[in-house]
Amino acid sequence: MHLLLQNSKINLSTDITITGSKSESNRLLLLKALFSSIEIQNISNSDDSQHMLKALSSEATTIDIHHAGTAMRFLTAYFATLEGKRTLLTGSKRMQERPIKILVETLRDLGANIDYANQEGYPPLIILGKRLLKNEVRIKANVSSQYISALLLIATKLEKGLKLYLDGKITSVPYIKMTLSLLEKIGVETSFEGQTIHVKPYLETDSKTITVESDWSSASYFYSIVAFSPIGTQVRLSTYKKDSLQGDAVLKEIYNQMGVETTFEDSKITLKKINNFLPESIDIDLANAPDIAQTIVVSCLGLKIQCQITGLHTLKIKETDRLVALKSEIYKFGTEINISNDSLSLLNPKPLVSGAIVETFNDHRMAMAFAPLALLTSFSINEAEVVSKSFPEFWANLSELGFITSKSLK
Repeated sequence: MHLLLQNSKINLSTDITITGSKSESNRLLLLKALFSSIEIQNISNSDDSQHMLKALSSEATTIDIHHAGTAMRFLTAYFATLEGKRTLLTGSKRMQERPIKILVETLRDLGANIDYANQEGYPPLIILGKRLLKNEVRIKANVSSQYISALLLIATKLEKGLKLYLDGKITSVPYIKMTLSLLEKIGVETSFEGQTIHVKPYLETDSKTITVESDWSSASYFYSIVAFSPIGTQVRLSTYKKDSLQGDAVLKEIYNQMGVETTFEDSKITLKKINNFLPESIDIDLANAPDIAQTIVVSCLGLKIQCQITGLHTLKIKETDRLVALKSEIYKFGTEINISNDSLSLLNPKPLVSGAIVETFNDHRMAMAFAPLALLTSFSINEAEVVSKSFPEFWANLSELGFITSKSLK
C-alpha cells in the first residue's frame, strides 16, 4: 500500500485507546504456555503477538513466525524445553539474516539440542526438545536483552531454576527488569545483583490474572504529533501506568524538552502541548529504550532541533538496519544525518522538502516515526501496511486525529 499524507491539522482534543504492549504480551503468552493457570487481559493485537500465540498453540512441526523477532528468540528457548518435540523454527527472509548464535550457544551449554537448517548462526533452526538439567550458564549481555529474557522465561520450568551470568555491558536493562517483574507477578522468586540473575523454579498454584499495559513505543508517535501541534493541543491515551515496566516510558522526560507535558489520571495519560520553548540541541543515550530512536530523531527534524543519540547498537539487527534506513529517508526531506555503528547525529536540520517518498524497508517503526511530519509537509509512504506488525489501528487512529491520507495499491 502506497499512502499519501497531505499537510494536515489535527483536532485539539482526542482520545485514543492503544493495544497492549507486545513486549509484555509476548512474555506473558510464553508464561501462559508454561503455566495454564495464568490469564491475560489486554493482549496486544499486533502481528508479532498473533504469530506468537499461533506458534504456541500449533501442533505443526514447522513454525513460521515471519518478521516477529521477539517470537523467534523466545520460541527458540521454549521449544528447546519441550521433551521429544521436533520443531523447524523459521521466519521471513530478513529474519533469516538476523543473528541468533549467542542464544543458541547458551542453550546448548544448558544441554539443548539445536541445529541450523541452513547458515551457521542464523534461522531456520532445527530444535529437538529435551529435559535441560543444568542450572548455571553464561551469556554475552551486550547484544540483545531478548536472548536474556528468553532464558529467564524458561528458567521457571527448569528443575533447579537458573543462575545466569552476564558478560560485558548489559544492554536494554529495563526489558530484562520487565521480564523479572512479570515473573514475580506470577509468584516466581528472582534476584538481579550486579552481573548475575537468579530465577528459582516455579510451582504452579492459584490462577492469576495479569492486565497488559498499553505500549509506550506506540505512544511515542502521539508525543511527536503533539510536539508538532499548536499550544493547547492534547491527546489522551489509555491504558498506562505511572510505575510502568517499559523502558520506553522515558518518553515523558524526553518530550518535556519539546514542550509536551504528560499527566496521569486513572489509567490514562494526557499529552499536552504547553510551550514552544525548544532547546537548540538534545543529547540522549537510548541504550535502555532504542525502539523510540526513530521517533525522536524525526521529531527533532520537524522541530529543527539538533540531536545526538547514542546507545543504538541494537538497531542494526532489527527489521532493517535502522541507522542506515534513517540516514537515507531523512535525506529525502533535505537534511543529512551522520551515523556510526551505535549512534546518530542530526546537525543543522533544514526546512522540510515536500513530496518525499519514504521507504519502510519492511520496518513498522519507519512508517510510524515519519507519519507525524504530515502536520508540517506533504509526502508519501511505501508499504504503509507494515504498521500491523505492532500497531494495526495506527492509520485509523491518525484519521481520527484529523490526518488527511489517501492510499493506492502498488
